Amino acid sequence: MRTATFALFLGIAYLSTGLLGLVPEALRPPATDAPPVHVDLLYGYLLGLFPVNVLQSVLRLAIGAWGITAWHGVTSPRMFARGLAVLYGVLAVMGLIPEANTFFGILPVYGHNVWLHAGTAAAAAYFGWRTEVVVERRADVAGDRRERVMLVSHNRRHGHSDRRQPFSEV
Repeated sequence: MRTATFALFLGIAYLSTGLLGLVPEALRPPATDAPPVHVDLLYGYLLGLFPVNVLQSVLRLAIGAWGITAWHGVTSPRMFARGLAVLYGVLAVMGLIPEANTFFGILPVYGHNVWLHAGTAAAAAYFGWRTEVVVERRADVAGDRRERVMLVSHNRRHGHSDRRQPFSEV
């Protein structure tokens, strides 16, 4: 898979989850033992798994839009993947630290978000820092071969009854 295709798939996925996080019916209320956040607008568990609030949904919308623009060529898909690897790597580590698992009261990055962010960071790091293999097209080779074929009348005139035999000077 190319890095641009990765950017498109991740852009669509994060754009979709960002939009879904803005739908109150898709959210379940947070548990009583959930860490408190200062921004509690649309605060809940997306699909019952991922803790979100309105700021995290907006962040996911922005990441999704960035991925689609990277696929389209407006920005570099490689830089998108590298930036995403660093951003979500930091968020995954912050989700493991109890004092920072709400990004200082702004974003809920704890719970299932930790493995989601770590997986996204790992995939983005792979696509961001790998070397792309350039595939040579075989159609160009066929064009060169056709230009060297001589007409049958030319071959028979010079004593070659079969065009598969190499030409020799007479």
